[in-house]
Amino acid sequence: MRDFDYSKLAERTWPSDILNLVAKIHECRGRQDMFVRQKPVELDRLVEIARIQSTEASNKIEGIVTTSTRMKQLFEEKTTPRNRDEDEIMGYRDVLNTIHESNEYIPIRSSYILQLHRDLLRRAGASYGGSFKNVQNFIRETRPDGTSFIRFTPVAPYETPEAMDRLCAAYEQAAAKESIDALILIPCFIVDFLCIHPFNDGNGRMSRLLTLLLLYKNGYSVGKYISIEKQIEKTKDRYYDVLETADAGWHEEENDPTPFIRYMLTVILACYTEFEDRVGLMDISGKPSTAYDVVKKYVEEKVGKFTGAEVVASCPSIGRSSALAALKKLADEGVILRQGAGRGTYYIRADSIE
Repeated sequence: MRDFDYSKLAERTWPSDILNLVAKIHECRGRQDMFVRQKPVELDRLVEIARIQSTEASNKIEGIVTTSTRMKQLFEEKTTPRNRDEDEIMGYRDVLNTIHESNEYIPIRSSYILQLHRDLLRRAGASYGGSFKNVQNFIRETRPDGTSFIRFTPVAPYETPEAMDRLCAAYEQAAAKESIDALILIPCFIVDFLCIHPFNDGNGRMSRLLTLLLLYKNGYSVGKYISIEKQIEKTKDRYYDVLETADAGWHEEENDPTPFIRYMLTVILACYTEFEDRVGLMDISGKPSTAYDVVKKYVEEKVGKFTGAEVVASCPSIGRSSALAALKKLADEGVILRQGAGRGTYYIRADSIE
């Protein structure tokens, strides 16, 4: 069985671009803490949007989907799931809420990971929820001609419980020593988790939930305000490419997690950048901008046409009515031009017309 020895990571020399990404994320974390202390209430809207986007995106990666309208109704508890896909979507929401609210009380142990997996699949009524796999699973790849082949064979079912115990113990030991930055250690843990592929179903979703959990436990809480899962879903082709690279030679302990580390650091930094873009309208004293200021700032940075719905979604720190009122004022002032009618209404910046 593979030896999960993360102490070796401390001995490696990492590429300069990875070290630069780590440094930038450290800086962003410090600034985020300042924003959270200054305006915790104003960030509540970001939290709600991120919860929906994370649940929708992580399930969408696995082909589990519903409409945006249904998603909103499910989250507002105005309806009940209609099918298995919606049951699984709500299961993801349940585990996401647990991680958001209680991450400090969730140790990285097999027993706790099993309980999270149980809750992920509980609503769907899956008998294997909360249990390690009992049949061999495979990572398959589809060729351009439509045929598929086995690209990677994960750990056998009989070896899985021990492998998970050893993986969790190795992570805890490395984290306690603090000899390797958590931003490098976490992606390595996720690669190993996915190579073990411990469950009959739900491995991808669990890997993203565990990523969020580990980031939280190490002080990187950007996923609470900006969906990490959505950023992954937007770049899922690269996500799968780097995972394929990272598991090559895994059983022989010859794999290189560097591409996946680089990818995840890029995702995390993109989320921090988006977070700062959304809350950066607070001045140095922490005083919030008015709804008019927020919308005007969005308009000034927008290239091309945009709709009222896009303004509302991109300015979550203010309410819908305030955003639309500000949009109307900007149109009345001639800063933007209203085009179309009814549902086809959109806006453009006045200065874009020569």
